[in-house]
Amino acid sequence: MITLHNILRHELTGLDVRVEQAQNRNLNGISGLVVLETRNMVFIRTGTGVKKVAKKGVVFRFTLPSGKRVDVTGTVLVMAPEKRTNMRIKR
Repeated sequence: MITLHNILRHELTGLDVRVEQAQNRNLNGISGLVVLETRNMVFIRTGTGVKKVAKKGVVFRFTLPSGKRVDVTGTVLVMAPEKRTNMRIKR
């Protein structure tokens, strides 16, 4: 079960997301469903198509299945998703 505490170790595909802050101001406010995640990019399906957003320099707001929202700095997500889900996170 995905929670606020273990989101970094879970698959992000299928979650609702919104770009809260980005170095590229054109990306601010993009929201939709995560359809694909690569090492450096998140692909978000919006009402106008699929947008590619680089993870580095972006703050994402994910909505969990429970309805809770969590902000995640994209820099901590820059890693192949399959490696990130297997890593240990120090607290």
